[in-house]
Amino acid sequence: MNSISEPVSARVAYFSMEIALDPAMNTYAGGLGMLAGDTLRAAADIGVPMVGVTLLHRKGYFRQHLDQSGNQSEEPAPWDIERFLEPVKPVGAMTIEGRPVQICAWRFLIRGVSGHIVPVYLLDTAVAQNSMWDQGLTDFLYGGDDRYRLCQEAVLGLGGVDLLQGLGDEEIEIYHLNEGHAALLTLGLMERHLKLQNSVTTTDDDVEAVRRKCVFTTHTPVPAGHDQFSRELIYQVLGAQRAGILEHTGCLPEGTLNMTYLALRFSRYINGVAMRHGEISRPAWL
Repeated sequence: MNSISEPVSARVAYFSMEIALDPAMNTYAGGLGMLAGDTLRAAADIGVPMVGVTLLHRKGYFRQHLDQSGNQSEEPAPWDIERFLEPVKPVGAMTIEGRPVQICAWRFLIRGVSGHIVPVYLLDTAVAQNSMWDQGLTDFLYGGDDRYRLCQEAVLGLGGVDLLQGLGDEEIEIYHLNEGHAALLTLGLMERHLKLQNSVTTTDDDVEAVRRKCVFTTHTPVPAGHDQFSRELIYQVLGAQRAGILEHTGCLPEGTLNMTYLALRFSRYINGVAMRHGEISRPAWL
């Protein structure tokens, strides 16, 4: 068992809901995960001080079957976790829907051509102290209803920030959000900033302090690619204090949290995956 106190010697933290690390690891579904994996491999090859954060996805995305009529059915796609990953000590607990949810982490090491290593941490809620529902939060990639998805994204964003803090993240200068699924990490950074400022309310300067640390890559120029959650669900899952921060910083317009808007609001630099993508996306958000 490795120590969670091993320091993070990285200046960039790369958060992504899916990362393609190995074909036998069902931690990705398509292009978003492939790009994330390629980005981290390139960082390892050229020696960028980077760390990756994602979810474990014990049961993968799904395994597809087609019958003779072309009808699709799906089944879980589990994989051999211990063959590829090494465990680290439990990160601890975060609050979801008012209850503590224990989180542990696994580590995968990407070794570049020069020998430089980029560690990737995969968060896992399959801890005995959790309820069966909470244990399943990191089972499926893009599974479940809005409640499940928001709880997952809270584990990724808020739990990921706590993980890096537990590892000693003093050197991290930039948090890269690969798509809006990771946008709640900005809320985690705001909470830390307010604690350091000994403040309970936010100002424009506080928003700017978080923005200086965040960059955002958006991928999908269609509505289905941008998660949205109701105000009621935000208060239910995140609690009144965290929801209040989102309200006070203008992130719940018309009673809805759009994860892409949250990432845009708190990032100093935003890019798409191609020039054409940028041309299509600007009118939707500017």
